Amino acid sequence: MNTAKVYLIGAGPGDPGLLTLKGRDILSKADVVVYDALANESLLAHARKDAERIYVGKVAGNHALPQDEINALIVRKAQEGKLVARLKGGDPYIFGRGGEEAEELLQAGVPFEEVPGISSTIAGPAYAGIPLTHRSFASSVTLITGHEDPTKPGSVHNWKALAQSASTLVFVMGMKNLPLIAKNLQEAGLPGTTPAALVHWGTTTRHKSLAAPLCDLADAAVREGFTNPSVIVVGHVVSLRDRLNWFEQKPLLGKSIVVTRAREQASGLAHMLEELGAEVIQCPTIRIKEMEDYTPLDTAISHLTDYSWLIFTSVNGVKHFWKRLAHAGKDSRAIASCKVAAIGPATAESLKERGIMPDFVPDNYIAEGVAHGLLERGLAPQDKILLPRAKVAREALPDILRKAGIHVDVIDAYETIPCAEHQDRVKERLAQGTLSCVTFGSSSTVENFLAFISVDELKQHPETSLAAIGPITAQTLEKHGLPCHIQPEEFTIPALVESLRQNLGNTGEKA
Repeated sequence: MNTAKVYLIGAGPGDPGLLTLKGRDILSKADVVVYDALANESLLAHARKDAERIYVGKVAGNHALPQDEINALIVRKAQEGKLVARLKGGDPYIFGRGGEEAEELLQAGVPFEEVPGISSTIAGPAYAGIPLTHRSFASSVTLITGHEDPTKPGSVHNWKALAQSASTLVFVMGMKNLPLIAKNLQEAGLPGTTPAALVHWGTTTRHKSLAAPLCDLADAAVREGFTNPSVIVVGHVVSLRDRLNWFEQKPLLGKSIVVTRAREQASGLAHMLEELGAEVIQCPTIRIKEMEDYTPLDTAISHLTDYSWLIFTSVNGVKHFWKRLAHAGKDSRAIASCKVAAIGPATAESLKERGIMPDFVPDNYIAEGVAHGLLERGLAPQDKILLPRAKVAREALPDILRKAGIHVDVIDAYETIPCAEHQDRVKERLAQGTLSCVTFGSSSTVENFLAFISVDELKQHPETSLAAIGPITAQTLEKHGLPCHIQPEEFTIPALVESLRQNLGNTGEKA
């Protein structure tokens, strides 16, 4: 069966959650993904790992490929028998040149479909609290390009008709011509007092907006530093912005926060920060790796009845222990003779998902808290404890228990390997002075982060806060002469997020 086909997919305006389900499903099947500059790159996570990814982004003055070469590329890939996902920002047919690409495919005899996307012309204003239609203000919307074909004489727009239409006017690609747009509308009869607005990078973490009378809009844009990509909205619906502007109330909007946790663990933290409006830069400094030799853990699993307690210090410890349990043909029933302790609610929740209610979760989520809590519960020298954990970890927990005469078997369940993804992006944002915070979830993330971003570099940027999940991680920062600006009282990811909100949060004031 010939699967060669091109899908022209609208990627939406920037918020990755606004991709359609159909667009996501096609991405997951595509052999080739051809994407542009306005498509949120996180959408590529929906593509197959083996899919060919080709960037053809176009921004003002910098085209990765000219349009005719993009057309030829998607035709050629389809003629090679590939299923091609052509991912375009916004909607392919609304100022996206998708119609031209469709014509080229038709002429070449290549099957294609257009998958509509949410256009920035409607989404940007909506996130800024501007409904483009409203029974009290406007019953129609006119979408207009502010960047006309320079080869055409004069203007193709009927400015008088636009000024007299009583329609909400939405201009895209018009920032360069904003003074002329405002002048033409006023000369055509639209009062200079007409409410108008700009929405910059609408729906993204870089989103910002301003409102001003039409006659002052161009000056306000210069004063507030608004550039492309910005949508220009003109009409009385703009007067609703002050009341309906929901997105800009997000406390971490405009803040850029680095997450250094392993990618396997980072999604929860990243999602919570993004929900608060933050731009999350995932820069995992460690990678979780299975052990090459599981003989010691497998042997311990075969003698579980010898142990009084199982102690889990992390979600990864639970995950890899249960993998080996399954490898041995066992399930949760195999630990019926053991009591179970967990450090922290995330580890406890991971156990509950496997049908195990922990017997002990300390109030203080550090190794010392577990050790002292277990000793208070009457551990005796005849008790034997199994501690499956990372290959390299602090020795505080087993040391305290062993000093009390308790037998502790520390078994390697997984290994953490240093890595550095997206470090160039972190360095770039640091140099620009636009990095709000770096978060650390363990001492190893601190050590590995400092392997590619030096202590001196961080000290040169006091505008960048450093956040640690707990006192041990904070001590590691301090050991390197770095301050810990943010540390939650409770050593959990939700508590860390709340501390970031309190320390970095915006006031919600609008321009």
